[in-house]
Amino acid sequence: MYTISAIPALQDNYIWAIHSGQHAVVVDPGEAAPVFDFLQQQHMQLDGILCTHRHHDHIGGIAELRGVYNVPVYGREHPKNPHITHPLREGDTLKLEQPDISFKIWELPGHLEDHIAFLTDSAVFCGDILFGGGCGKNSEGTIAQLHASLQRLAALPDSTLVYCAHEYTDYNLPFALACEPDNLAIRQRITETAHLLRAGQATVPFSIATEKATNPFLRCQQTALHHTLRQRGQTDFSEVAVFDALRRWRGRF
Repeated sequence: MYTISAIPALQDNYIWAIHSGQHAVVVDPGEAAPVFDFLQQQHMQLDGILCTHRHHDHIGGIAELRGVYNVPVYGREHPKNPHITHPLREGDTLKLEQPDISFKIWELPGHLEDHIAFLTDSAVFCGDILFGGGCGKNSEGTIAQLHASLQRLAALPDSTLVYCAHEYTDYNLPFALACEPDNLAIRQRITETAHLLRAGQATVPFSIATEKATNPFLRCQQTALHHTLRQRGQTDFSEVAVFDALRRWRGRF
């Protein structure tokens, strides 16, 4: 058995620590100090680093961590990410001994071309592809690739827990409500999110089922959402066109 703990970092990042006994691996350490503090407080050693993509707020702490713990770094190779020691590609399986856990590797382009996700039987560590109530920006690749990556995640079992890299849920839900003003599930999630944040708790992880009920980027076929976009002048309601319209609107919202 293993435990997953959130290590808050930077402005709104989460570094995920997956640990059992005295052993831990961390996902996307954007800075080192919070990881050092966590390991010291929990009396643990670092055994590995998982990297979903190369943005600085996901890799900024790797060099400093490896200066103390000379551990492997697992991720997708890219010329702008010098930290990867153990390259991974689509379909690979990463099996760790400490903690005892296996991950299936998915390549999920559309945010960055080197973006991957780490999947277990019950959870997915998806970096900046899917957020609570939202999704990442299309920084590289095509909008169709980003849409396909999100659809792939949406096809996971409803109970799958999503460990994304940012506390964005409260920031994203007003846009979701603008897309579907009569969606009671979104309104309820806004209330629940506010309650969690007031209590000093994270809104992550969340389930795939929750996202399919409240995240407009996973709801591109919904009639109510089409009605909103039609009022904004949208005429093409193919799924990728709707997704593109949503992503462009979100950028200006």
